[in-house]
Amino acid sequence: MSGHVLPLRQPNGLRLLDLCCGAGGLSMGYHLAGFEVTGVDIAPQPNYPFTFHRADALTFPLDGFDLVHASWPCERYARVTAWRGRQDDHPDLLAAGRERLAASGVPWVIENVPETAWGKLLRPDYLLCGTQFGLSVRRHRAFETSWGGGGDLVPPCWHRKGLLAFEHKGERAYADAMGCTWMTNREARKAVPPAYAHWIATQFLAGREPGAEVA
Repeated sequence: MSGHVLPLRQPNGLRLLDLCCGAGGLSMGYHLAGFEVTGVDIAPQPNYPFTFHRADALTFPLDGFDLVHASWPCERYARVTAWRGRQDDHPDLLAAGRERLAASGVPWVIENVPETAWGKLLRPDYLLCGTQFGLSVRRHRAFETSWGGGGDLVPPCWHRKGLLAFEHKGERAYADAMGCTWMTNREARKAVPPAYAHWIATQFLAGREPGAEVA
């Protein structure tokens, strides 16, 4: 665990497993929603601010967690990969990852680039953008969940002037605008703003049956 000072929040007694966690952008959102967070990634993540395991997300045990989030590698599906390389050179883990989560019996969330929704690889239960949360970044992500969406509505995207677009992903200002202040510029290139996961977490918590036991 890094030496990052975590923001205060009200613990909810639930455990969240973040597969393919990267440097922890989405993990932070779940933390802020009250979860005890554990991250897993196949690559070292020296700045990850929570409990971390370097392991294969397709084989890491899922037992003991109340919610599992997975951000399977997006390079195979992203349009930008086709512009500067070959999409077939990157792994296709989405189908296998979803199958494993669905068989686990644990509630789950899958996040990926919006191209997966356009290609019908991912059901877009929620399609989120930074501008919906008052952030100065245009960054779209699709989320499929085991509960199928619904719940509170967010305002539509507001792609106003002065936003930091994807072209600015290597700048310090981009990481800070996403709310990923503990990451390096390079780590933030693949990060997702914590606000997205915080909002997804509130939808999950609102759908839990009153009085449901904490595992």
